[in-house]
Amino acid sequence: MSSSEDQINQRVPQHVAIIMDGNGRWAKAQGLSRLEGHKQGAKRLRDVIRWARDAGIKQVSLYAFSTENWKRPKLEVAGLMTLMATMLPLEVPKMMEEGARLLTLGDTSKLPWLARKALQRAVKATQGNTSVDVILCLNYGGHQEIVEGIKTFCTTFSNEEEKQKALANLTDESFYVFLGRKDVLPVDLLIRTGGEKRISNFHLWDAAYAELYFSDTNWPAYTENDLKEALADFASRERRFGKTSEQIQGVTNE
Repeated sequence: MSSSEDQINQRVPQHVAIIMDGNGRWAKAQGLSRLEGHKQGAKRLRDVIRWARDAGIKQVSLYAFSTENWKRPKLEVAGLMTLMATMLPLEVPKMMEEGARLLTLGDTSKLPWLARKALQRAVKATQGNTSVDVILCLNYGGHQEIVEGIKTFCTTFSNEEEKQKALANLTDESFYVFLGRKDVLPVDLLIRTGGEKRISNFHLWDAAYAELYFSDTNWPAYTENDLKEALADFASRERRFGKTSEQIQGVTNE
């Protein structure tokens, strides 16, 4: 076993979030349409599910369609929705084989009917699986998520007195329940492919202490070795969460 594999086995992130960037750039380099790039990128999901499960990752969340992506050309958006409606049902048998449970984040009610139905059926079919969670982030944005959490908080209480009391005692932990992230673990590692170095409104709340890793590989060309490199880099980092290195290492200064 290589030293990088030893590192990975010692410290495996529980939740890996991936911004799957570079589909269009990959397609352009191949002389193909952007939609073909998205098709190849969608096929990569099957591999990532298996790689994540084999690495011992509990959850992998995938930035499939952001709240800002509606601004893209209408033809591209329509193609993406059709792609999801047609490919997702084909992936369910493989997800069952891998023991993958499908979850979602984002306002999926805004998706076209066929895409929404395909998503609902896949979620229902895989709900009993326990090997790895695959979280599709669709019509998702970190700003939107926090705003919706505030709205939910404000409409939860039956009277103003209860609301003011809850507000006075509000903490990070108590607000978290209003974010609609049931069953979702905090993000440990956030990966972005395609060479860009920003998080693009992804997991704003849960990325507060996530380790960030940027890969130059375009998403359709992403390999298991690329993921292993990211996991080895994660394993080599010291995660302090506001503490000092000495505190993390159990050393006290008198």
